[in-house]
Amino acid sequence: MDGIARTGGTDGVARQCADRLADLDGGALGARAAAKARAAADPVELPPGRYEVVLEPAAVADLLQNLAWYGFNGKRYAERQSFAEPGAAQFDPAVTLVDDPLHASGLPYDLEGTPRRALPLVEAGTTRAVAHDRRSGAEAGTGSTGHGMVGASTFGPLPRNLRLLATGGTAEVATGQVSAGVSGAVAGPDAAALVAGMERGLLVSDFWYTRVLDPKQLVVTGLTRNGVWLVEDGVPTRAVRDFRFTESYPRALGPGRVLGLGRAPVRQPDRVDGFWWEAPALRLASWNFTGGASG
Repeated sequence: MDGIARTGGTDGVARQCADRLADLDGGALGARAAAKARAAADPVELPPGRYEVVLEPAAVADLLQNLAWYGFNGKRYAERQSFAEPGAAQFDPAVTLVDDPLHASGLPYDLEGTPRRALPLVEAGTTRAVAHDRRSGAEAGTGSTGHGMVGASTFGPLPRNLRLLATGGTAEVATGQVSAGVSGAVAGPDAAALVAGMERGLLVSDFWYTRVLDPKQLVVTGLTRNGVWLVEDGVPTRAVRDFRFTESYPRALGPGRVLGLGRAPVRQPDRVDGFWWEAPALRLASWNFTGGASG
């Protein structure tokens, strides 16, 4: 369910994915979206460059989606189009990624009848596996991981229920209260605690229109949307105009680059495929903003 609000020239969105209708709260989503839209009024323009960022769960979900499609995809791995190197410490020690189809109300087997189970893809920063169906598993000599799906022969087998877990590495796990500053900018206590630790940077609500420039390094370009705010001394001080960014997702999550994760992951619906991604808010040391939304 999406809560969508528009006021003047600004937008706010709040998104939730659940297994039961009873677990969805449209009123709360609408209120949060409206607060975001109001907080995004009168944005200023900042110069492009690298900024420390706090990404809210909707933005982190875009990272997980692209990591699943282009990184932990058995077909792309076999074709050497993936960055994944099982056994290598490619991510910050705070990063653990698990494809967990049984965490929600998923089927216990895939399209080929192979049992499905939780598959650790990254453990404490070290890449462990990629997703396989029978075909790609046979090519890799490892067997299927339970990721047979419609279209796998074309697009490849890929994680569909990817979760980013806080593992207590070098990053701080968020604790604290909602920050002061621009009212409504921060969606919840997790993001607020991460923002509170940032001297100067940006709070980003969401990414969209993301496109892959370099599949091997997973360099992605895209736009921010639904609210960006400048953070100074732990407080969101003003709304900022949307940016275009160009960033390698694995590099942004690399060793020493994850400064904090939220305690409460939020399940986000995929925008196209009916998959879901579960992510907390995330504080990163650097994100490469290359221009305004118009270029």
